[in-house]
Amino acid sequence: MEQERIDTVQLSEQVKQLLESKNFREIQTLLDQLPAQDCAQVLENLPEKDMPPVFRLLSKENAAESFVEMPTDKQQLLISVFSDAEIKAVFDEMFVDDTVDVIEEMPANVVKRIIAQSDAETRAQINEILHYPKDSAGTIMTVEYVSLREQWTVKECFDRIRKTAPDKETIYVCYVTDDKRKLLGLVTVKDLLLHDYDTPVSEFMEHNVISAGTNDDKENVAQTISRYDLYALPVVDGENRIVGIITVDDVLDVINEEATEDMAKMAAITPSDVSYLNQSVWQIFKNRIPWLLLLMISATFTGLIINTYEATLNQLSTLLFACIPMLMDTGGNAGSQSSVTIVRSMALDELHPSDIGKVIWKELRVAVILALCLSAVCFGKLMLLDGLLFGYAYTWDICLVVSLALFATVLLSKLVGSIMPIVAKACKLDPAVVASPFITTIVDALSLIVYCQIALAILPAI
Repeated sequence: MEQERIDTVQLSEQVKQLLESKNFREIQTLLDQLPAQDCAQVLENLPEKDMPPVFRLLSKENAAESFVEMPTDKQQLLISVFSDAEIKAVFDEMFVDDTVDVIEEMPANVVKRIIAQSDAETRAQINEILHYPKDSAGTIMTVEYVSLREQWTVKECFDRIRKTAPDKETIYVCYVTDDKRKLLGLVTVKDLLLHDYDTPVSEFMEHNVISAGTNDDKENVAQTISRYDLYALPVVDGENRIVGIITVDDVLDVINEEATEDMAKMAAITPSDVSYLNQSVWQIFKNRIPWLLLLMISATFTGLIINTYEATLNQLSTLLFACIPMLMDTGGNAGSQSSVTIVRSMALDELHPSDIGKVIWKELRVAVILALCLSAVCFGKLMLLDGLLFGYAYTWDICLVVSLALFATVLLSKLVGSIMPIVAKACKLDPAVVASPFITTIVDALSLIVYCQIALAILPAI
């Protein structure tokens, strides 16, 4: 990955030198040989003044594909210097779903220019997709798909594919519909190749078609495509009429977005669609400060607990206080292990709220084994290493208090870490929101209470 980045930077420098020497033909040849993703990266690395003239040297197809791969701010920069004819040329080569993706990130004045240069049919398709709920299947589908009829022969199907293929996003999977677009089945190009030219599609088409509704959550759609290893998934309305398809490249984008969003939430950061280097300091600040403030305020409960038991614990000098960071850190880490595992399993559709009993039973057994191991090591470490080697006055009863508190802390943290994401999911909340930071705060408070109560119950000095 690092090597690819270095190559695109070097190519950008080469393009700058060619531009200075006005060797435009060499620039065109060089960039048109690159994949759209790399070409977009080369353009992004150029100075802003050089980007438009270099972009104009690209072939129509490469220009459209590269434009889609560029970040929003660079797209907006190019559109600001494009003539209406150039806007039309670029967007005419783009698929409708890619056009919608661009429009959703643009300010109103730019959107008006794009819409104005689209033909009536494309404009209607764009408006239809934009009207679907946010994060629904309808917002990521493409309306460019191959439609066949069940009474057609293989030869007629190939004629249809050859005629319409240039405007379609994929032609490998073709959908069989009636005159009213009702989805009847599907065939693949492989199916067509393996049958005689005069064989009707109805004789070998697949009738049991997995589909998605226009309002289905796009994350569920991604899971469906992943689960059944599909190349594309048809999207139907309430009357089972096909309105578009979702291809695997769109699903990869969804999976990447959802994973990035979950990682941000688990780290107590407001998710952002903008890449890190393209975010301003002020944007990063706004994404982070609300969560830090909330966690800081919630962490004051830990301080209140310490203040409550301070006078009592002070009778045993600082030995019990010295073990508090170890207890809190171990509890937070143990809870995070469980929460991250559960959140990821639910994201992969491996766990559901109805499985909460199984999860509790499994995590409880794991927690007991871990707690026994950790508390035994802790007892030995305090008695032998801290007591004998370093000379701290850790008596066996103090070591017992700390070890028992650690045992209880691990049990509690594992249960809290596994239960809270499931409860959040059942309450229609994002499980990632209640992951590591919040669980750590809760576990810190619980572990302190347990620690102090065990000390009060066991130590005779108190």
